[in-house]
Amino acid sequence: MMIPSNSPLSRRGVLRGLGVSLSVPVFESLGAKGALAEVVQPEVAAEVPRRLVCMANHLGFYHGNFFPKGEGGLDYELSPTLQPLAPHKKDFTVFSNMDDGLNGGHACVHAFLSGIRTEEAGGFPDKNITIDQRAAEHVGSHTRYRSITAGIDQGTKLCWNRSGIAIPPINNPARLFDALFVDGDAAAQEKERRRLSMRASVLDALNGSAKKLSGSLNQADKDKLDQYLTSVREVEQTLQMSQEWLGKPKPQVDMKRVAEAERMHLEIMPLMLRLLALALQTDSTRVTTFELPLGFATVELDLGSYHGLSHHGKHPERLDELFVVETYFMKQFSKFMDLLKEMPAGNGSSVFDQTAIVIGSGMGNASSHHNRDLPVVVAGGGFQHKGHYIAPEEDHKRVPLSNLWLSLLQWFGVETDSFGRSTGAFDALA
Repeated sequence: MMIPSNSPLSRRGVLRGLGVSLSVPVFESLGAKGALAEVVQPEVAAEVPRRLVCMANHLGFYHGNFFPKGEGGLDYELSPTLQPLAPHKKDFTVFSNMDDGLNGGHACVHAFLSGIRTEEAGGFPDKNITIDQRAAEHVGSHTRYRSITAGIDQGTKLCWNRSGIAIPPINNPARLFDALFVDGDAAAQEKERRRLSMRASVLDALNGSAKKLSGSLNQADKDKLDQYLTSVREVEQTLQMSQEWLGKPKPQVDMKRVAEAERMHLEIMPLMLRLLALALQTDSTRVTTFELPLGFATVELDLGSYHGLSHHGKHPERLDELFVVETYFMKQFSKFMDLLKEMPAGNGSSVFDQTAIVIGSGMGNASSHHNRDLPVVVAGGGFQHKGHYIAPEEDHKRVPLSNLWLSLLQWFGVETDSFGRSTGAFDALA
């Protein structure tokens, strides 16, 4: 495959087409347009691993049923929407008064786990990378999959890598099961080896083109090119790691192979969450996400359009039906926590104890399309949970939600002192 040495856009297109998330830097001395990618992969401790799970829906939760009443603290009364989580009340914190100050309704939902809208990502050092993908970089090759992004239908564009590419969710439970627990035959493995070999060839061509390009650059652009080639080398290492996992058998689980579904609908959510729990237990991954889209089909719930219900205008009948949907979500989250608590993780702890679980949305009020007062719950992780925590304001300024994400990343083991719009670490989960 020939790649023109003077065509960074062509190279970027080839890389994306082969599944390599890498962007070409901006070379001012050539007038080129692009973005610099930077891949960081620190060491991961060999002790009992920590895990991160992020669950989100596109349309938020009705505030009147979600947020607890009163001043907060450990002795708060669970709100109607949170009632299904009652068995786990001591193991999670409900956060009020949290957001990143964004406006734009549906157009801001994708920024929930980053705090940054895609159109402004260029102004931040790590672009609009989301906390799951930042954590996945930290894990590196220690698991077969750096992260698993799953969901219903096409999802919400919840997850973004540092190259500004949205990661679509796996929405087919049969496909997810096979990826986790079914070994491919010799022909399938050989096909995968050829695919990895082709990607490696593309990177070799990039390195050759970069050497030719270097002589035409000024010093500032040479520095950018050096950073870019560093990221290329990181991708090369990832390919080598993929080759190593290719020959290793996948874990066996006490579960029958999942059949193909005729269509994707809300009621596959319990199965998907069970598969994600097994993925964490078998250490197939340490980072997972699950997302619910703007709309979806239902089989058992006799309800109207989810999107339509979210535009309730406080109409009692619509609110009642919306409550059924939101309660269903929370029941599944509660069962997911049950599963993780039943799974041993070593040192006398459970997978739940070693897993920080985020539940929430980038939508504050779907009926009025605002992104303030985002619904956020953090469970597990061995934290000293605070019950209902109302984030304070100083000089009429809120604590950014990105501060909470920064603290979760630090807990996970990522050595960083900033993330998104953070102004410092958040001490509410000490």
